[in-house]
Formats: sequence, C-alpha cells, structure tokens
Amino acid sequence: MLVLLPPSEGKARSGSGAPLKLEGLSLPGLAQARTAVLDELVELCATDEEKAREVLGLSEGLRGEVAKNTELRNSGARRAAEIYTGVLYDALGLATLEPAARKRAAKSLLVFSGLWGAVRITDRIPSYRCSMGVKLPALGALGAYWRTPMATVMPEAAASGLVLDLRSSAYASAWKPKGEVAERTATVRVLHSQWVNGVEKRSVVSHFNKATKGRLVRDLLTAGPAPSGPAELVEALRDLGYVVEGEAPGGPGRTWALDVVVTEIH
Repeated sequence: MLVLLPPSEGKARSGSGAPLKLEGLSLPGLAQARTAVLDELVELCATDEEKAREVLGLSEGLRGEVAKNTELRNSGARRAAEIYTGVLYDALGLATLEPAARKRAAKSLLVFSGLWGAVRITDRIPSYRCSMGVKLPALGALGAYWRTPMATVMPEAAASGLVLDLRSSAYASAWKPKGEVAERTATVRVLHSQWVNGVEKRSVVSHFNKATKGRLVRDLLTAGPAPSGPAELVEALRDLGYVVEGEAPGGPGRTWALDVVVTEIH
C-alpha cells in the first residue's frame, strides 16, 4: 500500500545536525527537478525579500519564512516525520506508533511537496516554506512543473499495490494516476452527516476532514497487513468501524472515490 499525503503549511523547526543531502532523498528520479526548485527558491528569497513574500503568498507576519528559505542548504535536516505538523499529522501521531506500525509507515507513506516533489517520512529535510500552489518566476506553477518527473517516478513507487490518495487538490495536481495504476487507486472524502428537521445534510469540514484522514491512516497502519486494492480497503475500513460509501468506477482507467461519513466532529 502506498499512501499519498499532503504536507502541512506550518512546519517544525529545522534540526541542529547535518544539513540536507539531496542525493540521499527517496525517489532519486526527482533529483534534477528538486535541485532546480531549490536553486530558484533560495536565490529568490536571498535576493528580493518582498518579491519572495509575494510569490510565496506570505503575510507580513510570516516574513521570517523568507529568511528561513535562504538557509535551506545549510540548516540542519530532520526526518520528514518530525518536520510536518498540523491537524492531519497530529491525528496520525507518527511518533507514538508501535514499532511494527512505524515500519509500515516508513514504507508506505509518501508526502507531496512543492519543494521536494514527494518524500518519505524517513527522508531528512530542513524546515521550508513553498506550497504546491506557488508559481516561481522561472519554473512557473509548481503543480504543473512536477507533472513530468512525477509521471516517470510515481508508477514505479506505486508498484503493484493499493494507492490511497489523501492529497488536497493542489498537491493532487502534481500527479494523476492513469491506466492500471488509477484502477487500484482510491481517493477519500470525509463528510459530516447531520439530520435537520428529518433531512440529512452532509458537508465537508476542513479541520475534521484532516483529522479523520490522520486517524484513518493510523488505524490502517496499526491494524496490520495492508489491503491489496480499493475493494479490500473498503472492507478494512468498515472492519475498523468507519462508515464508508463508494463502489467500483464505471470504466477502465478510473480511480475509486470513497466517502467516509461521520456524525461527530472532534
């Protein structure tokens, strides 16, 4: 099973140890693209702070993020599992997983990134600020930029198993599963169900959507053997107590779209 996750906008501080080694990151087929994005991002932030803040979409209060980006090559790197924070990662609780579940997480979780393309949680990276929605002056929109290298690298990373796609739309733009890979890919939407005057109303609640996805991944990692495909994923989630709606897509080359329906927000 390969689980595709979005990063967090906010991130923990860089470490105090050895700096980034691009050649040591997973998915080496992305190395050239990573270098190009890193070079432009560092140069932009080092030479024109106001332009960098505009490009990165940062408020005045986040001006320090520009300075942080200038030191990306020299800042101490930490495991991506320690860098990414926020609602989804708090609910996932990587640091508190049992050893067996932690091993499964290291093998199956892949975090998409505007700067790195995608990294595994064991990859050592510095704290940074660069979302997939950024449009760099020379390279252009990062979502579009990453599509070419991702088209080569991701099918290999997906291997022959289930792909559980939990990315937000901005990060999903960098790679869309096609053909046979799409047929064993499942996306998940979390819906909050409420009954009002005898009528059910369903809505997407951003905070709870992220928290539920984090708990869902944690439960799958803890449960043991991974489901082999989307149909098995539906059964596995139901066995774990989730209310899941969805069925096989109507034609070849299409992904499964699953709804996880919840009645409580927490």
